[in-house]
Amino acid sequence: MQDQLPSWHNTATKQAILDFVAAITDESGPHYVPPAERVAVFDNDGTLWCEKPMYVQLDFLLRKLAARAESDPALRARQPWQAAWERDFAWFGEAVTKHYSGDDSDMGVLLGGILALSDGRLVEDVEAEARTFIEQESHPTLGLTYRDCIYQPMLELLRYLDAHGFTNYIVSGGGRDFMRGFAQDVYGVPRERVIGSTVAYAYVENEDGNAVVQKAELDVIDDGPSKPIAIWNAAGRRPILAAGNSNGDLPMLAFAGGSALPALRLLVVHDDGQSEFDYMAGAEEAFSAVQDNGWTAVSMKDDWVKVFGAG
Repeated sequence: MQDQLPSWHNTATKQAILDFVAAITDESGPHYVPPAERVAVFDNDGTLWCEKPMYVQLDFLLRKLAARAESDPALRARQPWQAAWERDFAWFGEAVTKHYSGDDSDMGVLLGGILALSDGRLVEDVEAEARTFIEQESHPTLGLTYRDCIYQPMLELLRYLDAHGFTNYIVSGGGRDFMRGFAQDVYGVPRERVIGSTVAYAYVENEDGNAVVQKAELDVIDDGPSKPIAIWNAAGRRPILAAGNSNGDLPMLAFAGGSALPALRLLVVHDDGQSEFDYMAGAEEAFSAVQDNGWTAVSMKDDWVKVFGAG
């Protein structure tokens, strides 16, 4: 039989995945789950593709902030335009790390700049720019286009689950409109199954007839406790498989299964500094929960044959 997860080493982690899928698809077994209830949810940044030294979408937005600072020199002395102008990746990375430690002082500043970029933008334009960005722009240190920063083992897992009757969702703190631009092509997840953070929208009539545009107002940050709520709103079911990599994914992992359904909870652990990055910051609580509850840690170093499919 052909190995459907060839980029996974034959470790206990891979076996846990195979055993879980075998159990819930065995119609004669005690853990059988009908296809309609086979919902799987995946975080995106750090779970399906690389998130360091900063989120892919953050780089996308950073370049727009830098362009604003280029045209308005006064902005170069104010965050986040200053960090964007100076390509200070550390400031952005620290803002994210502080967020997952409960300190949103810098994240609030960053969101203010990002929201200013959103005002009046057509949603279709955001999606088109996202597709072009990940195809053409490269990661600052890995020597890969952003599209090639997808984790090959996780892409195989998505396909494996799809082949066994699962309905896969992306549930990310990243922007929904940004991810919708490429989710089908890159992950095989259709746009209607992309759950993410959103700004407010407005309906406008223009020379093209009508349009939905973004507003400079935050609607939902799809992180932490917001993730289970968003899953329920979109799917109307608890997932039976959930995969994440940070403290912000912990409520989603805990939400999987409930008392009535079996569940597999996966936490991607970034411990391969040679192929990608080695870090635990922002995932300490999630990793402790994995150990305390007997969930499944996915070691990039020990469980994966390779991290990326390119090269």
